[in-house]
Amino acid sequence: MTKPLTGFRVIELAGIGPGPYAGQLLADMGAEVILINRPGPMSAVPSINNRGKKTMVLDLSKPESVAVVLDLVKTADVLFEGLRPGVTERLGVGPEACHAINPKLVYGRMTGWGQTGPWAKQAGHDINYLSITGALEAMGRDGEPPLPPLNFVGDYGGGTMVLVIGIISALLQAQQTGKGEVVDAAIIDGVSSMMGIIYTLSAMNMWSTKRAGNLLDGAMPYYRCYKTKDQRFMAVGSIEPQFFKLLLEKLEIAADEFGKQNDPKQWAQQHEKLEAIFATKTRNEWSRYL
Repeated sequence: MTKPLTGFRVIELAGIGPGPYAGQLLADMGAEVILINRPGPMSAVPSINNRGKKTMVLDLSKPESVAVVLDLVKTADVLFEGLRPGVTERLGVGPEACHAINPKLVYGRMTGWGQTGPWAKQAGHDINYLSITGALEAMGRDGEPPLPPLNFVGDYGGGTMVLVIGIISALLQAQQTGKGEVVDAAIIDGVSSMMGIIYTLSAMNMWSTKRAGNLLDGAMPYYRCYKTKDQRFMAVGSIEPQFFKLLLEKLEIAADEFGKQNDPKQWAQQHEKLEAIFATKTRNEWSRYL
C-alpha cells in the first residue's frame, strides 16, 4: 500500500520537542525526511523520533553548509524548523531565502510563543505554555499544585499536531496553486484551541475552576484511577449509563445501594466504596476479573 506522503521530500532542521515528532509522523506517512543535524555529541544520540529519516550533519554557521541546505530546497516540498524567531533568517535559510529558490515550498515554523510579541524570543517549556494558556490550572488534585501531564498536551498536542496539520494543508494548496506558504505553529495557540470544550462547558455553567471538580478530571467516581492491592492502579472510565451499570455488575454492587451516578452529594461515599473494593485484588487479578 502506497503511503499518502510517498514522493514528497521534507527537510527538517534539528530541534527538540514537537519538531522531531513532526518529522517522525511525516516519515511514517511516507515522506522522505532529511534531518539536518548540528555537529556535536547530541547528533549521535539515538531517538525513536528519527526513525525512517535520512540524516546529514551540517554546521549552518558556515556558508558551505547553508549552500547544501539551499540546494536541497530546490527539490523539496517542505522545510520545517523549531528555532527561535529570526534564527533561520540570520543563518540564511529563512522563508524568504527558500521561497526565492522554490516558490512552491511549504515552510513550517514551530515555536512556543509565536513569531512576534513580547515573549516571542523567550525560552519556554511545555509547563510554561500550559500555565499561560490556563490549561494547567485544571490538572491535578484539589488543594494541591497543578500536575503537569508530561509534555503531551503542549509539545505534542498543541505543537506537533497543529504543525503537521498545517504542513499537510499547505501541501494540498501548493499542489493546486503552485505557491507555497509559511505555516506558523505556536504551542500556546494550539493548546488554546484544544481548550474549546472547556470554554463551552464553562459558558454552560458546567465547568468549575476547582481542580478535580469536573467531568474527566477525577471528580467523578466512575472516571478516575484506583489503587490495587499490589500498589498498582486500575483506570475506570464508565461515563455512559450502560457502562456505569456494567461497572456495578462486574464489581457486584447493588445499584440502589451505591446510589445515583450523577449525584454529587453521593460521590464522596462512592469514591470510598470503590477505593475499598479495588484494594482487595491485584492489578492483574482485576484485569482478568473484568
